[in-house]
Amino acid sequence: QVQLAESGGGLVQAGGSLRLSCAASGRTFSNNAMGWFRQAPGNERDFVAAISWSGSSTYYADSVKGRFTISRDNAKNTVYLQMNSLKPEDTAVYYCAARARLAPRTTANEYDYWGQGTQVTVSS
Repeated sequence: QVQLAESGGGLVQAGGSLRLSCAASGRTFSNNAMGWFRQAPGNERDFVAAISWSGSSTYYADSVKGRFTISRDNAKNTVYLQMNSLKPEDTAVYYCAARARLAPRTTANEYDYWGQGTQVTVSS
C-alpha cells in the first residue's frame, strides 16, 4: 500500500505560480512511477504530468507543456508539480497518483493509488 497526501493548492491570479507537493508513505516510494491528474467540475479526471521511478523520464499533457514541471525527491518520498504561468482553465482539483510499476503512464486507470486531491483556483 502507498498513502499519498497532496499539499500546496490555493487561490492564485492568472500568470502566477504554485508548487504542489505529494508526500508518500508505505511501500518503497522509489519503486513507483508517479503522476499528477486534475479534475474540473463536470469533467473527467485528466492527465497532467508523469515521472518515472528514477526521475529520468517525464511526460506532460500538451495543455501544460512548457508551463508545468514534475520532479521527485526519492530521499524525501515526495513528488512535486511546479506550475507557472497559470491560467483560469487550470482551475481544478489536482490529484497525485502512484503506479506499482517503474514506468509512468498517462491514463488514470493505470495508477494504483491516489491522494485526496488539492484545490487549485486561478482567477482572471
